[in-house]
Amino acid sequence: MNFIFQDWNANTTKGRLIMVLFRLANIGTRNKFLKIIGLPYRLFYTFFVEWTLGIELQWRTKAGKGLMLHHGQALVVHGGTILGTNCSLRQSTTIGRKELPDGSFSASPVIGNNVDIGSNVCIIGGLHIGDNVKIGSGSVVVRDVPNNCTVVGNPAREIHKSQKSRKIRNLNFNRISGYDKN
Repeated sequence: MNFIFQDWNANTTKGRLIMVLFRLANIGTRNKFLKIIGLPYRLFYTFFVEWTLGIELQWRTKAGKGLMLHHGQALVVHGGTILGTNCSLRQSTTIGRKELPDGSFSASPVIGNNVDIGSNVCIIGGLHIGDNVKIGSGSVVVRDVPNNCTVVGNPAREIHKSQKSRKIRNLNFNRISGYDKN
Protein backbone atom coordinates (compact mmCIF):
# COMPACT_ATOMS: atom_id res chain seq x y z
CA MET A 1 0.00 0.00 0.00
CA ASN A 2 2.90 2.38 0.72
CA PHE A 3 4.12 1.87 -2.86
CA ILE A 4 0.84 3.18 -4.27
CA PHE A 5 0.68 6.31 -2.07
CA GLN A 6 4.39 7.17 -1.93
CA ASP A 7 3.87 10.39 -3.95
CA TRP A 8 0.77 11.56 -2.08
CA ASN A 9 2.37 14.34 -0.01
CA ALA A 10 4.35 15.73 -2.95
CA ASN A 11 1.27 16.47 -5.08
CA THR A 12 -1.98 18.40 -5.15
CA THR A 13 -5.34 16.80 -6.03
CA LYS A 14 -4.76 16.20 -9.76
CA GLY A 15 -1.17 15.07 -9.24
CA ARG A 16 -2.30 12.69 -6.50
CA LEU A 17 -4.86 11.08 -8.79
CA ILE A 18 -2.37 10.65 -11.63
CA MET A 19 0.36 9.29 -9.37
CA VAL A 20 -1.93 6.74 -7.66
CA LEU A 21 -3.11 5.55 -11.09
CA PHE A 22 0.53 5.44 -12.31
CA ARG A 23 1.73 3.45 -9.28
CA LEU A 24 -1.13 0.95 -9.68
CA ALA A 25 -0.19 0.44 -13.34
CA ASN A 26 3.51 0.32 -12.42
CA ILE A 27 2.95 -2.71 -10.15
CA GLY A 28 3.01 -4.79 -13.34
CA THR A 29 6.75 -4.19 -13.66
CA ARG A 30 7.44 -6.20 -10.49
CA ASN A 31 6.87 -9.70 -11.89
CA LYS A 32 5.33 -11.54 -14.85
CA PHE A 33 2.25 -12.73 -12.95
CA LEU A 34 1.29 -9.17 -11.96
CA LYS A 35 2.05 -8.02 -15.50
CA ILE A 36 -0.42 -10.56 -16.91
CA ILE A 37 -3.29 -10.01 -14.46
CA GLY A 38 -2.79 -6.23 -14.59
CA LEU A 39 -3.31 -6.01 -18.36
CA PRO A 40 -6.96 -4.80 -18.20
CA TYR A 41 -6.02 -2.07 -15.72
CA ARG A 42 -3.06 -0.94 -17.85
CA LEU A 43 -5.41 -0.65 -20.84
CA PHE A 44 -7.67 1.58 -18.71
CA TYR A 45 -4.61 3.57 -17.57
CA THR A 46 -3.45 4.07 -21.15
CA PHE A 47 -6.89 5.19 -22.30
CA PHE A 48 -7.70 7.45 -19.34
CA VAL A 49 -4.37 8.97 -18.27
CA GLU A 50 -2.41 8.94 -21.52
CA TRP A 51 -5.11 9.48 -24.13
CA THR A 52 -7.84 11.36 -22.27
CA LEU A 53 -5.78 13.48 -19.88
CA GLY A 54 -2.79 13.81 -22.23
CA ILE A 55 -0.22 12.77 -19.63
CA GLU A 56 2.03 10.13 -21.17
CA LEU A 57 3.73 8.88 -18.04
CA GLN A 58 4.20 5.34 -19.31
CA TRP A 59 3.54 2.58 -16.80
CA ARG A 60 7.00 1.02 -17.41
CA THR A 61 8.79 4.17 -16.23
CA LYS A 62 10.89 3.62 -13.10
CA ALA A 63 10.31 6.47 -10.67
CA GLY A 64 11.56 6.99 -7.13
CA LYS A 65 9.44 8.18 -4.23
CA GLY A 66 8.04 11.71 -4.18
CA LEU A 67 7.53 12.28 -7.93
CA MET A 68 5.68 15.60 -8.27
CA LEU A 69 3.55 16.61 -11.26
CA HIS A 70 2.77 20.28 -11.84
CA HIS A 71 0.08 20.79 -14.53
CA GLY A 72 0.82 17.47 -16.24
CA GLN A 73 -0.79 18.28 -19.61
CA ALA A 74 1.33 17.37 -22.64
CA LEU A 75 3.86 15.53 -20.47
CA VAL A 76 5.67 12.69 -22.27
CA VAL A 77 8.01 10.34 -20.37
CA HIS A 78 9.37 7.31 -22.23
CA GLY A 79 8.86 3.96 -20.51
CA GLY A 80 12.60 3.28 -20.28
CA THR A 81 13.30 6.46 -18.35
CA ILE A 82 14.55 6.25 -14.75
CA LEU A 83 13.57 9.08 -12.39
CA GLY A 84 15.18 9.44 -8.95
CA THR A 85 13.47 10.47 -5.73
CA ASN A 86 11.77 13.85 -5.27
CA CYS A 87 11.74 14.86 -8.93
CA SER A 88 9.38 17.56 -10.23
CA LEU A 89 7.92 17.48 -13.74
CA ARG A 90 5.98 20.31 -15.37
CA GLN A 91 3.69 20.60 -18.36
CA SER A 92 4.73 20.19 -21.99
CA THR A 93 7.92 18.34 -21.09
CA THR A 94 9.33 15.48 -23.17
CA ILE A 95 11.78 12.95 -21.76
CA GLY A 96 12.80 10.15 -24.10
CA ARG A 97 15.07 8.43 -26.57
CA LYS A 98 16.35 9.73 -29.87
CA GLU A 99 16.95 8.08 -33.21
CA LEU A 100 20.63 7.61 -33.99
CA PRO A 101 22.18 8.06 -37.48
CA ASP A 102 22.23 4.28 -38.05
CA GLY A 103 18.45 4.05 -37.49
CA SER A 104 18.68 2.52 -34.01
CA PHE A 105 17.51 4.29 -30.86
CA SER A 106 19.50 5.59 -27.91
CA ALA A 107 18.90 4.54 -24.33
CA SER A 108 16.42 6.55 -22.28
CA PRO A 109 17.57 9.29 -19.89
CA VAL A 110 18.49 8.55 -16.28
CA ILE A 111 17.54 11.40 -13.97
CA GLY A 112 19.00 11.66 -10.45
CA ASN A 113 17.43 12.66 -7.14
CA ASN A 114 15.95 16.09 -6.34
CA VAL A 115 15.77 17.24 -9.97
CA ASP A 116 13.41 20.13 -10.78
CA ILE A 117 12.40 20.14 -14.46
CA GLY A 118 10.71 23.29 -15.78
CA SER A 119 7.91 23.52 -18.34
CA ASN A 120 8.52 22.91 -22.06
CA VAL A 121 11.78 21.07 -21.41
CA CYS A 122 13.05 18.45 -23.84
CA ILE A 123 15.48 15.82 -22.49
CA ILE A 124 16.48 13.41 -25.23
CA GLY A 125 18.98 10.60 -25.58
CA GLY A 126 20.78 8.20 -23.28
CA LEU A 127 22.09 10.89 -20.99
CA HIS A 128 22.46 11.21 -17.23
CA ILE A 129 21.23 14.12 -15.15
CA GLY A 130 22.88 14.39 -11.73
CA ASP A 131 21.39 15.01 -8.31
CA ASN A 132 20.10 18.42 -7.14
CA VAL A 133 19.75 19.83 -10.65
CA LYS A 134 17.38 22.55 -11.85
CA ILE A 135 16.48 22.66 -15.54
CA GLY A 136 14.99 25.95 -16.71
CA SER A 137 11.82 26.24 -18.78
CA GLY A 138 12.27 25.74 -22.49
CA SER A 139 15.65 24.02 -22.17
CA VAL A 140 16.76 21.31 -24.57
CA VAL A 141 19.06 18.87 -22.77
CA VAL A 142 21.17 16.70 -25.09
CA ARG A 143 24.27 16.13 -22.92
CA ASP A 144 24.97 14.81 -19.41
CA VAL A 145 24.32 17.30 -16.62
CA PRO A 146 26.58 17.19 -13.52
CA ASN A 147 25.31 17.23 -9.93
CA ASN A 148 24.33 20.43 -8.11
CA CYS A 149 23.84 22.86 -10.98
CA THR A 150 21.26 24.83 -12.93
CA VAL A 151 21.01 24.54 -16.71
CA VAL A 152 19.05 26.63 -19.23
CA GLY A 153 18.82 27.21 -22.95
CA ASN A 154 18.91 25.40 -26.27
CA PRO A 155 21.15 23.49 -26.02
CA ALA A 156 21.14 23.51 -22.22
CA ARG A 157 24.24 25.02 -20.58
CA GLU A 158 25.23 25.50 -16.97
CA ILE A 159 24.54 28.91 -15.45
CA HIS A 160 25.09 28.00 -11.82
CA LYS A 161 27.31 25.37 -10.29
CA SER A 162 27.89 24.66 -6.62
CA GLN A 163 31.27 23.72 -5.16
CA LYS A 164 30.19 20.08 -4.95
CA SER A 165 29.42 19.81 -8.67
CA ARG A 166 31.34 17.23 -10.66
CA LYS A 167 31.04 15.38 -13.94
CA ILE A 168 28.91 12.23 -13.95
CA ARG A 169 30.81 9.14 -14.99
CA ASN A 170 28.96 6.07 -13.75
CA LEU A 171 25.55 6.61 -12.24
CA ASN A 172 24.93 4.09 -9.47
CA PHE A 173 21.31 2.98 -9.94
CA ASN A 174 21.22 1.42 -6.47
CA ARG A 175 21.47 4.83 -4.83
CA ILE A 176 18.23 6.00 -6.45
CA SER A 177 15.68 5.19 -3.80
CA GLY A 178 12.72 3.28 -5.14
CA TYR A 179 14.60 1.87 -8.12
CA ASP A 180 14.62 -1.89 -8.24
CA LYS A 181 16.56 -3.55 -11.06
CA ASN A 182 14.33 -6.62 -10.91
